[in-house]
Amino acid sequence: MSVRPGPRNLISDVAGLTVGHAQDDRVKSGVTVLLPETGWVAAADIRGGGPGTRETDALGPGRLVARADALVFSGGSAFGLAAADGVMNWLAARGRGYDTGAAVVPIVPAAILYDLANEGDKHWGMEPPYRALALSACEGAGADFALGRVGAGRGARAGGLPGGIGSASAVDGGAADGGTVDGETGDGTGVTVGALAAVNSFGSVTMADGTFLAWPFEMGDEFGGRRPTGAPESPEPHFPKLARPRGNTTLVAVATDAALDHSQAIRLAAMAQDGLARAIRPAHTPFDGDSVFTLASGAAGRVDALGLARIGAIAADCVARAIARAVYESAEGLLNSAPTGT
Repeated sequence: MSVRPGPRNLISDVAGLTVGHAQDDRVKSGVTVLLPETGWVAAADIRGGGPGTRETDALGPGRLVARADALVFSGGSAFGLAAADGVMNWLAARGRGYDTGAAVVPIVPAAILYDLANEGDKHWGMEPPYRALALSACEGAGADFALGRVGAGRGARAGGLPGGIGSASAVDGGAADGGTVDGETGDGTGVTVGALAAVNSFGSVTMADGTFLAWPFEMGDEFGGRRPTGAPESPEPHFPKLARPRGNTTLVAVATDAALDHSQAIRLAAMAQDGLARAIRPAHTPFDGDSVFTLASGAAGRVDALGLARIGAIAADCVARAIARAVYESAEGLLNSAPTGT
C-alpha cells in the first residue's frame, strides 16, 4: 500500500523534529515539548469548550510570523502555561527565534490539559513545577521518545481509562506520482505526516466491548489489534461512568515535511480535528479544550489543493491512531482484562 507507518511510527519520523518529556511523579503531572530544528510554518485549530492556550493568536490568519520555534503541551491547567517560559528561555539562549533586530524572541505556542483533580500533590506554593519541567524536557528531546503515562500525559485520563501520550506516523509513498508534490520535488519519496496526542478526554476512546473506536485506522497491531465482537454500538452517548463535569482536553500536534503556506497549515489543522471525532466519543465537549496544532518543515516540496486534501485525510487518521496508542500504552492491562466501554 502507498500509505504506511514511518520507521519509528512517531511524529519524529518527520525529519528535523524532536520530542522531549519530563514529569513529576509526586505531582502526577508533566510537560511535553516539540522542537523543530528551525522555525516551521504553524497553525492552530481550537474546538473544545474549555481551552487553555498561549500564543495561538500569533498563528491566526494574517499574522506577521505564522511560524513556531516549539510547541508545548502541559498538565497543570492554567499553571502549566508557565512551561512555555522555560522553553522560550532555552531557545533564546541558543539564538533560536524571531529576530526583531534588537533581540531574538522565540515563538512558543502552548496548550494545557486539566489534571489537578488526580491524586498528585498540587501544593506547590509559589513555584509550580512546569517551567523547570519544560527545561528538562528540552534537554532530553530526541527522535525517540516514550509513549503512555509520560510528559503532559502523566496524570491524564481518557473517559474511564488512564490517558497519556500517543503518537503515529504515515509515509505517503504514492504522493509524488499521485500529484501531491509539485514537479520540482516529485522524486517518488512522497510526504511524511505524523501526529502526537496528549489524551485527557471527557469522552470514551473505546466501544462497549473494549475495542478502540479508532480500530478501522490501525496499522498493524500498533494498539493491540483488537476488533469489534459484532454487537452494534448503542446510540446512547459515550459518557464514561467515571466522567464528571470538569476540565479535560485532548491536545494534538500534527507535523509534515510538505511545504505548506500558512493558509494550508490552517486547513490541515482543521482537517486533522476529524481524527478526534474518529477516536473519542463525544469529542469537543464543553469540558474539553481540544486543540490541534500543525507544523510544516517544507522539506518535501509544495502541495496543491488536491495534495493538501490527501495530506489532511492522512493526518486525521494519524490523529485517531495516536489517540488510541496513548490509551493502549497507558492502560494495556485494563484493556486486556475486561471490556471497558462506557
